[in-house]
Amino acid sequence: MGCWPILGDMTGYFPKSSMAYRVLNQRAVSLTYGQRALTIGATHPRLFQGTAQSTMSRDLPFTRLALTARLFETVFLGTKAEADRALAFTRKRHDTVNGTIEESAGPRHPAGAPYDAYDPGLMWWTAAFTLDAVEVQHDRLVRRLKDRERQALFEDFVTWAELFGMPSSAAPRDYADFRARFDGFLASDEPYVTEEAKLVGQYLSGGKVPNPAPLPVRPVFSTLHTIVIGGLPPKVRDLFELEWSLIDEARYQAITLASRTAHQRLPFFSASPLMRGPAREFYKVVARGEQRVVRHGRVSMPGVSDRAS
Repeated sequence: MGCWPILGDMTGYFPKSSMAYRVLNQRAVSLTYGQRALTIGATHPRLFQGTAQSTMSRDLPFTRLALTARLFETVFLGTKAEADRALAFTRKRHDTVNGTIEESAGPRHPAGAPYDAYDPGLMWWTAAFTLDAVEVQHDRLVRRLKDRERQALFEDFVTWAELFGMPSSAAPRDYADFRARFDGFLASDEPYVTEEAKLVGQYLSGGKVPNPAPLPVRPVFSTLHTIVIGGLPPKVRDLFELEWSLIDEARYQAITLASRTAHQRLPFFSASPLMRGPAREFYKVVARGEQRVVRHGRVSMPGVSDRAS
């Protein structure tokens, strides 16, 4: 009897029928949403600088980001016991994330502006950048969500943010309110990137590749980079000075069409383990690759990971 897990131990905060689980269990989403979320999120100066100034792993930025992705995925897809461990770990890290930003980032975010990991508004913006990325990548790589599915996904993300400590009052009223606020932010003069943020966004999106992947997997990473950069709003590409040509756009449209077609018309393929399931092993590969680069005396993100703290 003792060797069998009880059913309650195998259930998570988000059941398999929830929109969050169904969407994030798609590998096309889980392998690409993080780069979009982090790149666009870097246009919010208090979020970016607060995180950058508080990190203890500046020399291993991809490893740190891979860990964050694994923690997020565990809360969405893991059991409650696994999620609770991830939440406790995150809270311990967040306890020391507070202070003031050191660099001016436009009129709305002057040097000295406060940041705090437990600031309700900043907590929602973290969730908002993630929700936007998950939604957009699902629309473009799997299929377009229905209106009721978008609302259900929004509600799941509010629950997710609350698990990390965000008060429910910090969230928009509903999906429509979220989308209006998010799109309004991007259309405003508030998005701003410092020189460090610009470099980070270029590396995360694939606009800069200082340490190319091994030859056998380079086409995979090249495809991921095309998906990420092609899915960014043009304004964001301009902020990060990411080059994008008509040929790039044609390639992006071909890749996304092929992905949607595979998901919608090849059910056996789309339901296979290749296309569904947690992405934690991919995150581990990214972390190990970066650690190998550093062991060989190279810098992971030149101008970022070798910048003095």
